[in-house]
Amino acid sequence: MDSARPLLFGSRGREVSLLRRSVDVGVVLLATPIMLPVILALVAVVKLDSPGPAFYRNARLGAGGRRFGMWKLRTMVVDAEARKEELMHLNTLSWPDFKLERDPRITRVGRVLRSTSLDELPQLWHVLVGDMTLVGPRASFVNVANYRLWQTERLEYRPGLFGSWQAMGRGTAGFDDRCRMDIRDRRSQSLRGDVALAIDTILAVLRRTGR
Repeated sequence: MDSARPLLFGSRGREVSLLRRSVDVGVVLLATPIMLPVILALVAVVKLDSPGPAFYRNARLGAGGRRFGMWKLRTMVVDAEARKEELMHLNTLSWPDFKLERDPRITRVGRVLRSTSLDELPQLWHVLVGDMTLVGPRASFVNVANYRLWQTERLEYRPGLFGSWQAMGRGTAGFDDRCRMDIRDRRSQSLRGDVALAIDTILAVLRRTGR
């Protein structure tokens, strides 16, 4: 066993997990009266901007590699996934990532939602039900079969809304770099560190860096 990795055992580990879960639920419940009207307003804007549903559900990997359907506000045209293959040659990131410099599938409202990360507000629901946590690795769509052995450590933790990749990498960091950041964060996790990561992520969104 790697002695450099801080592990939590017994009652102390359960207490820390319970505290983190209590903070997750408490923050989401406090934020709901503010965020719910915002989400409902954005739903109307998305539907007025382009035909199709306001929400988009995509399979992501949670803790232990368990898949869950993650909800976001739709930022692309409804046939975006079907058009992915024809645009593969324009991919600006190394496999298994996929990103286009000027993705023609993104709607007008979608560009604003992405640059401000408002499309991710529905993920508060996943924090509430326990699929996600407030601070943790970015929820990944990369299949487990495409992970190298050292990268699988990031799957030991629940994905989060805030983290180093969300704060520093945004749309520019490659998969290897994201894994390193996520693993480093979780190995050195602390309440103070989590608060700092949340603040850094919010500042990155306000500055519209990356993405």
